[in-house]
Formats: sequence, C-alpha cells, structure tokens
Amino acid sequence: MRGPLLPLLFSIILLPLLLLLLQMQAVTLAFANLGLSPTLVIIIFYLSLIGSFVNIPVSRRKIRVERKSLLPLPSFLSLFYFPPRVQEQVLAVNVGGAVIPVLLALYLLPNAPLTQAFFATAAMSIVCFALARPVKGVGITLPALIPPLIAALLAYLLVPDPIGRTAVAYTSGVLGTLIGADVFNLPRIHRLGAHVVSIGGAGVFDGIFLVGILAAILT
Repeated sequence: MRGPLLPLLFSIILLPLLLLLLQMQAVTLAFANLGLSPTLVIIIFYLSLIGSFVNIPVSRRKIRVERKSLLPLPSFLSLFYFPPRVQEQVLAVNVGGAVIPVLLALYLLPNAPLTQAFFATAAMSIVCFALARPVKGVGITLPALIPPLIAALLAYLLVPDPIGRTAVAYTSGVLGTLIGADVFNLPRIHRLGAHVVSIGGAGVFDGIFLVGILAAILT
C-alpha cells in the first residue's frame, strides 16, 4: 500500500499549486497586450489573494431579526410574545475582491474606447442585477461563469481592436458586476440577516474578481 499512496499524496499536495500556476499564466497572457509586465500581474494576483482576507468596514447599522415562536400558533392564540432581536450589520468592502479589481479597471480604462466601455458596463450592470440572488444569512450571490461570458461577448461585438477589447471586457466585467450585483442591491441587504455583508467578500473567487479575469482571458 505504501507505493500507491505516495504518488497520491504528492498529487493532492501539488494539484492546487499546479492549478494556481496555470491560472497565473493565463492571467499573465491575458494582460500582456495591455502593457502589464508579468511581474506586475503576479504582484497584483498575490495582493488579491492576501487582500481577500481583508474587509474594510464602511458603515454599521442596527437591523431587526424576527424571533419565531416555538409553537406554530396563530398570533391571537399565542400566549407568549417574542420581541424582535436587534443586531448590528456591518457593510464592508473586500480588498482582494473589490478594491484591487476596481483600481486595476480604472488603470486599464484609458486603453478602452470610452463609449463602448460605457455601454458594455451598463449592459453588464443590468445583466448582473437580473442574475444576482440575495441569500438570507449569506449575502448577494451571482453565477460564476455567465457574467464573464457576457462581458467577453459584449467586448467582441463592440470593439474590433484586440487591446481595446480586452480592456473593455475587464472593466465592464468588474464595474458592471460591482454596480449590478452589489450597489443596486444595497437597499435589500438589511433583509438578509447577515452580520457582515462584504462587497467582493469571497476574494479572488468572488464574482467581481473572477468575472474580470475570465472576461479578459476569453478575449
């Protein structure tokens, strides 16, 4: 048993590292035509990984969490009153999942034709708002693959130039996801019951970062 277990153990250890290296290579190639050096891309990638653990609080507010009676009786038959519980909800911005992708999108924006970038971002905002689903106790969820495909398709349809196409795909993917999935849903987050609602909260694998990277790769 010792022989087969050793290669299996090495595979389990090395597979995540291999996937990470492949992802970094794909990201580096995607941004090469935008003038970003491989070293800079790797630095941004690692900063995003580290920043995915950092949330910056931007606001706090009290929310009411309804208590449910132990007995499913109509209100007029209930013998006990359960007052609503009040807790604090923190709205935060994730560094790796929102701050760094947005800063990179603003940096790449001069490479994109502004009119096409505006229309692509507006279309992405509408699509992401339609796809976003508030999940109680969790936050705003968004499908991982559909938004980047749409961002890449919009870039192909609107921009003939390869450099401008990649810039439009990334900026519209990041900004459109941020606006449509998170900003447009801010009025509803108090009903989710989550203690912390973080924009870009899942870091690298969150919709905002993942959409931008995949959109750039697909173009």
